[in-house]
Amino acid sequence: MKKAEQQLSLQVLQADKENRIPRTVTENGDMYWANSKFDWTEGFFPGSCWYMYEYTNNEDWKVTAEKYQALFESHKYITTNHDLGFVFNCSFGNGYRITEDEVFKQVLIEAANSLSTRFNSSVGCLKSWDVNGGWQSKRNWKFPVIIDNMMNLELLFLVSEITGNPKYKKIAIAHANTTLANHFRENNSSYHVVDYDPETGQVRSKQTAQGFADGSSWARGQAWGLYGYTVCYRYTKDKAYLEQAQKIAKYILHNNAIPKDGIPFWDYDADNIPNEPRDVSAAAITLSALIELDEYTSQSYLSTINNLIKSLASNDYTAPIDENQNFILMHSVGSIPHNNEIDVPLNYADYYYLEALVRYQNRYW
Repeated sequence: MKKAEQQLSLQVLQADKENRIPRTVTENGDMYWANSKFDWTEGFFPGSCWYMYEYTNNEDWKVTAEKYQALFESHKYITTNHDLGFVFNCSFGNGYRITEDEVFKQVLIEAANSLSTRFNSSVGCLKSWDVNGGWQSKRNWKFPVIIDNMMNLELLFLVSEITGNPKYKKIAIAHANTTLANHFRENNSSYHVVDYDPETGQVRSKQTAQGFADGSSWARGQAWGLYGYTVCYRYTKDKAYLEQAQKIAKYILHNNAIPKDGIPFWDYDADNIPNEPRDVSAAAITLSALIELDEYTSQSYLSTINNLIKSLASNDYTAPIDENQNFILMHSVGSIPHNNEIDVPLNYADYYYLEALVRYQNRYW
């Protein structure tokens, strides 16, 4: 955490010069900033600052978190994207958890209202991507739902809790149940994309967008599922969600494609393992999820948790101070099929790593 604080402090200095949010590093080694019009990753940098504030109790981190989440507050009205949960729960959500600021609460409510407009009761899910433009329009999808969308349910659960209005929670539960029914294979690995008929709710196809193949197990997708169902159990205490989280954990932790250090290749079924890029972001998400899951189960995940922390904190994956454009971790993958963000740092890898370290300290120390 001390090393992470040094690195993140330097990154804040870079961000302050541009008044923009760091996302990743370009092929040339330059900073790549989040898109100011909307970027699904824009909440992670202020979220990291909130975790650093929680760890240090240094007011400067609070000021920085508030400054950078204010840059995208107006995005709470956007209804064309499913990632409002990522954007607002990781930033304003952490801010509200720590400070109970009423202004943050209202932002979360508005974002949940916008996200809720993407729910289709015939399907029983929130729509992930609009399909009337971009690369998504070329895939013949009608109502695509990606496993990543499990991560956006936390915002809905939270807003039901803080408002007393059950409508948000009902949407989250419906989405979780539909995904549970249709996204998982017999071995408890997950498809990336399930496309539905918006009129009938019937499954049209099961495919991938960021994985190696339709039938392969995209590493970060498995981590999203693990984290998402752990959160669902936290808010509902429905044992079906806990059992699913444990099944996903078992699939991940006993996968023959996992290297000894626990940092997965970008897809468990990629054809050139072990000569494939690792995805540190998948490891960081998995680590954070396992720390929470470990609270709910008689089975202990602590040895795996300790091994993952040691690996991520090692020189193999943690960047030297004042290198790596001051991102904490190295060697993540955005999307190999899109030839985008391959073997680079990513702001969400840093975010879930910091979340894991704070959770670890709170739980085990």
